[in-house]
Amino acid sequence: MIDVPLKPLAGKKGLVLGIANEHSIAYGCAQAFAALGAELAITYRDEKSRRYVEPLATELAALIFLPCDVEAPGQLEAVFGVMNETWGKIDFALHSIAFAPKQDLQGRLADSSRDGFLRAMDVSCHSFIRMAGLAAPLMRDGGSIFAMTYYGAEKVIEHYNLMGPVKAALESAVRYLAYEFGPAGIRVHAISPGPVKTRAASGLEDFDGLLAYVSERAPTKSLVSIEDVGMATAWLATDYAKLITGDTVYIDGGYHILG
Repeated sequence: MIDVPLKPLAGKKGLVLGIANEHSIAYGCAQAFAALGAELAITYRDEKSRRYVEPLATELAALIFLPCDVEAPGQLEAVFGVMNETWGKIDFALHSIAFAPKQDLQGRLADSSRDGFLRAMDVSCHSFIRMAGLAAPLMRDGGSIFAMTYYGAEKVIEHYNLMGPVKAALESAVRYLAYEFGPAGIRVHAISPGPVKTRAASGLEDFDGLLAYVSERAPTKSLVSIEDVGMATAWLATDYAKLITGDTVYIDGGYHILG
C-alpha cells in the first residue's frame, strides 16, 4: 500500500519570491504550499509593495517576512542568511519575478535597448540563477527549485516581444541547473502557466485579447487561475514528484499542444 499523508509538505520549509498582491501567481503557489503543510518565507520588493504583501504573509503564517529587491546588492543573500539562521535548511524555493522596461517590452525586439535587454535578463533570468545557487547549499536533504516562464519562450506570441528571448534563456537555465543539482537530489522546474491577469501581465500590449483567444482555443476552453498553478507547483515539491526534473511544466488547459 502507498501511504498518502494528508499534508505531504508537512515539516517542509521554503521561500516564495515575487508576491505583489493577491492576484499574483506567486501568491497562488504560496497558498498551495501552505495548504499542503509547508512553512514559508515570503519577501516583498519595497515599502510600497509591503502594504499589499504583509497581510498575505500574515494570513499564510509566514515565519520569515523580509524585503528582497533582486536588483539591490545583498538583499537576496540576506534572505538566505536569515533562513539559514532560522531553519538551518530549506526544501523548496520559488522565483516568480520578471521585469522589462516598458519602452523595451512594448516595442519590437529589434529595437530594444542594450540597457533594457540586460536589465530584463538580470531581473528575470540571472536572479533566478543566483537564487538557485544560494538555495542549493541549504537543501541538505534535496529539494525543489521553481522558475515561472511562459509559452512565449518557445513560440512567437504577439506583443510578448523582448520577454520571449529572456524566458527562453530562463528555461535553458532550468535545464542546466537540473543537471548540475540532480546528484544532490535537487529538482529544478520551469512552470509555464497560461495567461493570468496579474500586475506583471498588465504591461503587455492587448493582453485582454490574448486572454480571450486562449480561452476560446485551449482544449479545456478555460483560463487557468493562480490556484490551478499553485496546486500543480506544490505537487511538484512533494516526494511524489521526486524523479521529475528539468522540464517545462505547462499549466495552460492544453493550449501549448496546438502549436
